[in-house]
This record gives sequence, structure tokens and C-alpha cells, in this order.
Amino acid sequence: MAAACGGLARLLAMAALCVLWAALVDARSPVARVHRHLKRLNKPAVKSIEHAIAYVEGDKYYGAKATVNVWEPKIQQPNEFSLSQLWILGGGSFGADLNSIEAGWQSGAYQVTGCYNILCSGFIQINSEIAMGASIFPISNLAGSQYDISILIWKDPKEGNWWMQFGKEYVLGYWPSFLFSYRADSASMIEWGGEVVNSEPDAAHTLTQMGSGQKFPEEGFGKACYFKNIQVVDITNQLKAPKGVGTFTEQSNGYDVQNGNNGDWGTYFYYGGPGKNSNCP
Repeated sequence: MAAACGGLARLLAMAALCVLWAALVDARSPVARVHRHLKRLNKPAVKSIEHAIAYVEGDKYYGAKATVNVWEPKIQQPNEFSLSQLWILGGGSFGADLNSIEAGWQSGAYQVTGCYNILCSGFIQINSEIAMGASIFPISNLAGSQYDISILIWKDPKEGNWWMQFGKEYVLGYWPSFLFSYRADSASMIEWGGEVVNSEPDAAHTLTQMGSGQKFPEEGFGKACYFKNIQVVDITNQLKAPKGVGTFTEQSNGYDVQNGNNGDWGTYFYYGGPGKNSNCP
């Protein structure tokens, strides 16, 4: 599930209407610089890639976990996509050799350098019960039933491989340690949240949605998309609540993020939005 092309190695295991995926990217903190660099590595002639994320940095991270609300955001253009995922990032100076493992769900096309699911060598799948790239069902609906998935990625402290688990029972496989240059020991940043391509059709912001796509974060449960119980894996191979969680978005009038904490959901955030609207023309 890995590919190397033009300095970018990417592994994806995604959700088709909303598809399950995982990725490996070779490519700065602060977060804005990380994503500007990742944009330059993308081949498609897109105007912009936009995010609404929560993140932690400044420590050594050996994995991450999250429970992700599942929706089917609408996509305006064939070359656009909307995804919700976690990023596990590492790289000496976050320059050309940024490494990133990514996993979550996606709606629309995902055209990047490299490849995804098990179309490329690298990812070793050990579970035949979960089809990488298959559609996720059921999905959430506005003011109705809500559905989510849990994803855990962690580093095996003995072998150095990075493993991926779906839900409580399904260990899907692993990325061998030799695939990584800067994440051989640990990651230096974890991100959770949404990403869309904005190709600016007709010189306006795209209508491609993020998250639920219909509501902004302040609308809350049943309307906005959420990540809950976000955690990081520490040096003792234990899950713990992240410290110093920040948020980032390029265009808060189109896609926004609001984080919080409580006893039931632990560290969580709502995110997303409709894209083009009266405040984001």
C-alpha cells in the first residue's frame, strides 16, 4: 500500500462514498507550512487544498487514535474530494522529506502522486474481513442517526512497524519500518480533521462540502461532523489524552473547527462546513 514518486510516498485505505483509507507521504510546523508543502507535492492543477483540523506537536508520538463521525459530503467537481482522517507526521525539518501516515474516510476523487489501498507495494494486509477502499455503511444523516468508525495507528516498539486497526477487533495490517526515513523512531506531529480540494470553479469557492457539509461546528451533534476520544500513543505504548491541542483552518467562513473536552467524549472537536456561502463567495 505504499508508493514513491517524485519524493512522495503515499498509502491510502479509504471510504468510497465515504471510504476507509490509510496513506504514507514523504515530503513544517507551524501547521500552515506543513500543508503548504503538501499542496506543492500534489500533481493535480488544483487552486487550493483546505483544512479544518485539530493538532498536537512538540513531543514524540508513537501513534494516534480517534472515533470519526461518518457522513457523505457532496462534491462539486470530478477532480475534487472531501476527506476526514488522522495524520501521523514526521520529518527532520519538515522539508522535502516529510513522512505522513494518513487514515480515515473519503468522498470523491483522490488524485495525488503515488497510489492507495493495496494497489501499491508496502502495506502488509493481514486481515481479509475488511476490504480496503470499500464503501462505509451506514452513514449519518442530518438530525437523525449518527454513525462513526474508530481508527488506531501505532508503532510496534520491538519491530518498528506501524500497525493499523479498524474498530475494536480488526487489525488490518502494517507498514514495515524500512519504508520510513524520519518516522523510524517516532512522529513529531499528530493531526485530526478534514481536507477538501477547492478547484475554484467559475472563479468562486467550491461548493464541495467538508464533514457533514450542511452545518458549521457550532451546530453540534447530529448536524456537524465530529472526532471524539482523540488520543496519542506515548513512549510506553499507552494511549493518552493529547496535551495542548491546537486548531487550524485556512478559510473559517467555508470550513471551521471547534474543540472541547468532556467525560463522555474525552478530547473532541466538531468541524467542517458547506464551502461556498454568502460569507465565503
